[in-house]
Amino acid sequence: MKIRKAVFPVAGLGTRFLPATKAMPKEMLTVVDRPLIQHVVDEALEAGIEHLVFVTGRNKGVIEDHFDRPYELEDTLEERAKMKELAILERDQPQPGTASFTRQQAPLGLGHAVWCARDIVGNEPFAVLLPDVLVKNKPSGLKQMIDAANAAGADKANIIAVEEVPMDQVHMYGVVGVGKSNGDLFELNGMVEKPKREVAPSNLTITGRYILQPEIFNILEKQERGTGGEIQLTDAMLALAKTQKFYGFKFKGKSYDCGSKSGFLAANIAYAMDREDLREGLREEMRKYVK
Repeated sequence: MKIRKAVFPVAGLGTRFLPATKAMPKEMLTVVDRPLIQHVVDEALEAGIEHLVFVTGRNKGVIEDHFDRPYELEDTLEERAKMKELAILERDQPQPGTASFTRQQAPLGLGHAVWCARDIVGNEPFAVLLPDVLVKNKPSGLKQMIDAANAAGADKANIIAVEEVPMDQVHMYGVVGVGKSNGDLFELNGMVEKPKREVAPSNLTITGRYILQPEIFNILEKQERGTGGEIQLTDAMLALAKTQKFYGFKFKGKSYDCGSKSGFLAANIAYAMDREDLREGLREEMRKYVK
């Protein structure tokens, strides 16, 4: 399975982080010293993604600036012989023509945001990565999905990353039904949005990483509004599942829901503890609060 393009829906308002997100996109909040969106882009690039497609909204121009060349900053760093900092900027700089930006001009949900990328994606399979979900593992979550699809010969399928949660939390997520296994993948026999515990088909929840076939765009174009008056991606996937294979993939690693404050703080601790230059100082500071 060759996945060349990845869609990043970054038009959300980030209301759970107000007032921090009043003037700054939530996707630019930092986990340690890298913006959320940079962490997720890193995951996509590790998986072999060649073209980054950002679906933005009003007041999100700083995201586009982040992936542009900062000539003034580069010149200043060069004058001051800050070679280490220059190398950091160069490492994260997308190649010319490999990032595209389009606007979701109305807040009509995730399905609508994905549909807004249709002309840039074209008629080929693509990935969707939600920017407020970090998947911490090597290899990355998306690379694991692509490798598993290739190993199972599921190159024409749709794939959804899933993760286990306690049964008393299933009402907070989209939950999948588990069918026949095919290597590390398993066939989906249903998807339910935020079910009650007693009717949930499993405790495997949708975790913000998707590989979708381009036929999803035709369905999204005609999709009626669902929960919250929004065009739901889950509804479109259910419709597509009537004619195409859908698989779930339980990735190795841990996800962090950085759309919540507790998940965001947990991600900062986890990523900081991976850093030799931060680990001991952070551990000592945390001991004070644990006591």
